[in-house]
Amino acid sequence: MNTHTSAQEKIQLGKLSTPFIEKVAIIGAGLGGLAVAVALRKLGCEVQVYEKAQDFRPVGGGLGLLPNGLNFLDAIEPGIVETIKNSGCEVRTIVLKNTQGETISTNPASRFQDKYGQPLITVWWWHLQQILASKLPSESIHLHHRCIGFEQDDHRVSIYFENGEKVSADFMIGADGINSVIREALIGDGKPRYLGSMSWRTVIKYNQEILNPGEFGFVKGHKEFMYLLNLGNGYISWVYRQLSADYIISQNAGEAKSRVLNQVADWAESLHSLVAATPAEQISQTPICDRLPLNSWSQGRVTLLGDAAHPMSPALGQGANSTFEDAYELALCCSQASSIQEALASYEQRRIPRTQVIQTNSFLGEMRYYPTETEASNHQMPEHSQMSREEFQDWAFNYNP
Repeated sequence: MNTHTSAQEKIQLGKLSTPFIEKVAIIGAGLGGLAVAVALRKLGCEVQVYEKAQDFRPVGGGLGLLPNGLNFLDAIEPGIVETIKNSGCEVRTIVLKNTQGETISTNPASRFQDKYGQPLITVWWWHLQQILASKLPSESIHLHHRCIGFEQDDHRVSIYFENGEKVSADFMIGADGINSVIREALIGDGKPRYLGSMSWRTVIKYNQEILNPGEFGFVKGHKEFMYLLNLGNGYISWVYRQLSADYIISQNAGEAKSRVLNQVADWAESLHSLVAATPAEQISQTPICDRLPLNSWSQGRVTLLGDAAHPMSPALGQGANSTFEDAYELALCCSQASSIQEALASYEQRRIPRTQVIQTNSFLGEMRYYPTETEASNHQMPEHSQMSREEFQDWAFNYNP
């Protein structure tokens, strides 16, 4: 049975039933911070977004937008999915290759649209950030504002920035990522958990025929693999991942590139050339980390969203997609409540059980990339019954506003 609803049938965000929030401060202008800003403006709130970066540079890797994420983006901003399609790539085929570049299998990606009512779209993180930012007045986004702390009482939150500025708001949202300053102040759970593998990724303009149009590639090696994503307009993203007990960040860009080139030295020429053609300074090297699920994200007039609330392994591609669910549902809870406390209690009730399942399954998915040794290592494997990949996808992708 097809349960998909059109954008018109979805619950549209109305104005606040009681104006208990006038001014909202959002820490972080990543995808989650911008998406929730767009949603809350629809309620009639004055929204200000504070971002530590000094400018919106072309950063980030390729991103897969899945049916659940697209459902919620569409509910926040009807029509945005078409804009994203035009800026990215609607995936038609998923290709599995070996390290010699030979195709092992191909699967049509039409099943996403057929089964879940939305396609799989790959897009550059930066392009999506620009699309979301364009839905907000430019004067509501404040760059070069690194939050260093906050205080709150029964009436407002006072927020302090490294540049000496101080602002106050009725409500604050920490959308400042896996190393969230806001989370550290609220929860104080220290550093993220390293999951035993490293990632090197980039986006480059590349005209060699490494992927056909509409293809999404996965290259499987031994304890290493590479994702290849078409991002539209001649851009391609590669992500090289490797099992690594040690969490060693290269000293400089040249060393990071050399590490990948050495690892793929005996791979197919087309794959080796792709890495060789990438300017070293455009390769981002990061450890793969997550955090354990929390039972609460809020305190008083402050809450968390996205990676600040539920950072997860990228194995199932749900990081950004679950964040768009947060953004819509937080706004919806605000629109239906009569106080911040009521709104946040409802937000946590709607979001925490679901994101706990996604975080856990993402961790298990990460372990499946590198079976046996990792499973036997000291990672705590959750004891409750595991969903099959297909059961998880049905449960995740069929989620609608």
